[in-house]
Amino acid sequence: MKLVSWNVDSLNAALTSASPRAQLSRHVFATLSELAPDVLAIQETKLPVKGPTKKHLEVLDGYFPGYKVAWVSSDEPARKGYAGTMFLYRPELEPVVTYPRLDAPTTMDSEGRMITLEFENCYITQVYTPNASEGLRRLEDRQVWDRLYADYLATLDASKPVLATGDFNVAHTEIDLANPKSNRRSPGFTDEEREGFTHLLSRGFTDTFRHLHGDVTGAYTWWAQRSKTSKINNTGWRIDYWLVSDRVADKVTKSETVDSGPRQDHTPILLEIEL
Repeated sequence: MKLVSWNVDSLNAALTSASPRAQLSRHVFATLSELAPDVLAIQETKLPVKGPTKKHLEVLDGYFPGYKVAWVSSDEPARKGYAGTMFLYRPELEPVVTYPRLDAPTTMDSEGRMITLEFENCYITQVYTPNASEGLRRLEDRQVWDRLYADYLATLDASKPVLATGDFNVAHTEIDLANPKSNRRSPGFTDEEREGFTHLLSRGFTDTFRHLHGDVTGAYTWWAQRSKTSKINNTGWRIDYWLVSDRVADKVTKSETVDSGPRQDHTPILLEIEL
């Protein structure tokens, strides 16, 4: 299977805007189209409650002809047009689609953060993990989310192998970001968030990138848009992951980033696995 995940940071903007950034986003979609993945996971769609419009679906079908679409958007009591996730998958796959809720704090369960595809021999699930937010005001709730999410993956894993992807909003170790010292208490690199990710892996999951590439440095999936030179200088963070159940880690043949050219923010990540 060939699987791709990407935090698009507004699907509507990427597909319909005429801005230079949107043009860069569509170039990324063209690259992903050439890869022809079996499954594409998309985070931070920022779509309305009703989901993708007819125009959105037409444009997506141009890149991924015939693919089926599963989506979930943020809805009340959460803020609308916020977060949101989507799967595109080949029609012959016919998974069972579910939209898990974790009994998470505040409005997290209503923010459209998770979708799971169940296949005969595995689960493919994606997550857009809540950010600890400015001033770490959401850190405590984020810690609860992390524990509940680990429990959820472990429950799936008890049934069949799990392939879990998404924007986990955490750089796990110091080599997962360019400037660890100056970001020690930044959202995404607090001790609490890093410990949460360590706990998740301890429940029976493998970080496939590290499994294949070891302690390579300078490998990131996100570069801040606020800094015009963040990607040029490669001052990035690795916060997007493909995790798999430990028992199928040796079946992973590829785990890497997809070149998104000069576009800053997230870059797509690719997993190939023989199941």
